[in-house]
Amino acid sequence: IIFSAQEGILIFYHIKDLQYEIKICADISQPISSLIFSPDYTSLLLVTDQGTVYSYRPAHSGEAVKLLDTSSSCFLAADFFIPGKNYCVSVTISGEVQIWSLEDGTFLSKINLGIEVHVT
Repeated sequence: IIFSAQEGILIFYHIKDLQYEIKICADISQPISSLIFSPDYTSLLLVTDQGTVYSYRPAHSGEAVKLLDTSSSCFLAADFFIPGKNYCVSVTISGEVQIWSLEDGTFLSKINLGIEVHVT
């Protein structure tokens, strides 16, 4: 089980039979609003309320890597861009959809929908 605490800590519970182990995987020091696994479950996006997106690879047990910081653009949500796991898509409240590289956080493309966007 992987979950996040309000303080921005990503926690892993490994449960086997009646035993469990707790491991702190990452501490990004910002409240995490959502966790999104890639389609093949090898990568995890950590999205904060402030509009920062981090990538974490559970199998590599490394630190979470900051991919993008959209705090100045009314960030709303992010997800993996399918097919594959090399890109993510983000959307702002104003309707701007952006594509980012998960390798290094490079901004690749955007399109403006021309409408205000809401998440339900």
